[in-house]
Amino acid sequence: MQKEELIQLHTLMVQLKTYFEKTCGDNDGKSFKEYEELNVTPCHIYKSKREHTLAVFTLGKEIADLLSQKGYPGFDKLSARLEQMANRFRKKK
Repeated sequence: MQKEELIQLHTLMVQLKTYFEKTCGDNDGKSFKEYEELNVTPCHIYKSKREHTLAVFTLGKEIADLLSQKGYPGFDKLSARLEQMANRFRKKK
C-alpha cells in the first residue's frame, strides 16, 4: 500500500473513531488513549509510512475493543490480531 493510500485509510478510520465516540460513548476518554499517545493524525503527512501504519493498526484495535465491550461478537479476536500487527511495527525502527 502506498503512503497516500495509507493516509486515506487513516482518515477513514479517524472518521469511524469520531462516529463511535458519539454513538457508543468515549468511556471517559480512555477508549482511544493508545492512538492519541502516538500523536499521529492523517494531517501529519510528513510522518513516515511506518508511523501511519502503526496508527492505523492501533486505531483499528481500539475500535475493535470498543465494539467488543459493547457486545458485538468476534471483535475481541480482531482486536488481538490488530494488536499483534501493531506490535510488529512498534519493534521495527
